[in-house]
Amino acid sequence: MDELEFRRRLLANPHDSDPDILAAKIASPKHLNLAAELEELDALIDQTLRVDVPDTLVDKILFQQNSGLYRTTRKTKLNFAMAACMAFFCGLMLGIFKDQLHFSDPDSSKLTKIAIEHYYSENAFTENINENATLQQINLKLAPLNHQLTEELPGEVTYINYCGFNNQRALHIVLKEHSGSIVNIFLVPESSISPEDYSDGSMKAISLPSENKNTLILVGEKNLNLSPLAEQLRKSLNQKI
Repeated sequence: MDELEFRRRLLANPHDSDPDILAAKIASPKHLNLAAELEELDALIDQTLRVDVPDTLVDKILFQQNSGLYRTTRKTKLNFAMAACMAFFCGLMLGIFKDQLHFSDPDSSKLTKIAIEHYYSENAFTENINENATLQQINLKLAPLNHQLTEELPGEVTYINYCGFNNQRALHIVLKEHSGSIVNIFLVPESSISPEDYSDGSMKAISLPSENKNTLILVGEKNLNLSPLAEQLRKSLNQKI
């Protein structure tokens, strides 16, 4: 599900429980934040518009001697409801405006930046898994991407599976190197022209163009030298099946 479809669905119904919506929330912290804001604003406007009707309201109206007073009271309640609606609308527009400022970030479309965000969203799950995958198992996963490895990876593959990456199906590998360092490897079915790098201060990512219109991305701690492993992987991966 792309970004625009996700926003459209949530704006129409902040409590949409469709499986696709739930999957999109889990896939992105930004999606989770937007969903939480919309649900909070929806609850606020719902609470504001719920005006309890007193049991004696009919009698009060029937015995109201000053009709002007009744009209004034009704107008006040109407103005209050309209003000609440405007507050909801302004809050919603502010959230969207903040997101638009985020989209204007020149790095927002970088595959390396997206890879780091993906690492953060899945790390709590992947760090507790050790599949100890073999070269044969890795090549079975690589087959749909029209690749194969010709040599063992320099370490232990603790996790390997497909994932949603930038609205595409990519392969995610977690490698524990012999030194103990953890490297997250992504093979994304998206072509890139030149190498790319990005760091958020804690983690860094580098990417290298691969064959078959794929891009190889490595994510590791900021002080880790990822280039040698990236080059080794690219050479081994550039073998068409």
